Amino acid sequence: MGIPSLSISLLLAAAPLPVEPAAAAAPPPSQPMAEAEYLQVLESGNLAQLDGACRDAARFGLGQRMRDLRERLMLVAPAPQPFAVVTANARALLACRAPGSARRVLTRYGPGPGLQRQEWLLLSWRAASAALDHEAAVLALRRLADGDLSRLEALQVEVGESDAGLPLTRSALDQLALHEAALGRLDRAAAVALSAQTPGLVAAERLGLAARWLEMLGQHDASQLIEAALDQAAAAEAWALAEELLRLQLRLERNAGGDGARPRARLERLATRVDDRYTLWQLLQDGTESPEQDRQRAELERQLRSPRDQAGQSSLEESIKPGPAGPVTPANP
Repeated sequence: MGIPSLSISLLLAAAPLPVEPAAAAAPPPSQPMAEAEYLQVLESGNLAQLDGACRDAARFGLGQRMRDLRERLMLVAPAPQPFAVVTANARALLACRAPGSARRVLTRYGPGPGLQRQEWLLLSWRAASAALDHEAAVLALRRLADGDLSRLEALQVEVGESDAGLPLTRSALDQLALHEAALGRLDRAAAVALSAQTPGLVAAERLGLAARWLEMLGQHDASQLIEAALDQAAAAEAWALAEELLRLQLRLERNAGGDGARPRARLERLATRVDDRYTLWQLLQDGTESPEQDRQRAELERQLRSPRDQAGQSSLEESIKPGPAGPVTPANP
């Protein structure tokens, strides 16, 4: 989806792109590990058992257990160790929320080219990211890309856990852009974000974020980005995102000295077709005063306040469901 003719600057304060939950697994336990079992693992458990104890302690917020487990993990497998042991040790320390210790353990092994190096770099990125060391995180991801950012776009990296204890993943490309932005290298962050090729909702999100970042930097000429994002949002039937983009376009045009009449009209048409009464009410708040406008505003306020009115509190989903009036093309309403 790259737009090489545009010079875009990104800002880290933007909302994150969606993350993906992993496949369903057994639900996490409702109670922490029993004290006797924990003490046995702490004293004589292997790396896999220590990793499980770390995850358990982190899940239930047992700080003292995590501190004791971290100390044990730094001693249980002293160097030198084979690659599998070093990486298992680092993962367990990450589970114990000790990214600095995980990075120290990783320095015990220097893998050559190949799959081991890729795994080592991924773990190095996880540790650097958890420690908010953006420079080291960028270095690890760029080494993984090896000059080809498309490798990162296809690579899903773990960024957290769901409430059910399942890993949440996100494109490594998006992570690289955010790390670059956190370092203030906004031109590099832009080049990374706009190098992506995935169409649809993900593309709309990326383009929309780039346009918001432009606004925050005081650059109001983001029309090409917004139009491209609207096209992608329409293709994915993501009407809430399309409305968001049109609001942004309206704001940018007004900040640049225009009246914003066209994006306002487009937003009004889209909100009408998908029955988003709250957005229509907001537009009326910003409209000219007239008896008809007052009547419409009062009627919408009544509907929004009434819990018994099925459409009283309309809300759009960021989904691929079509609107009630059939397909809408926000870019050219």
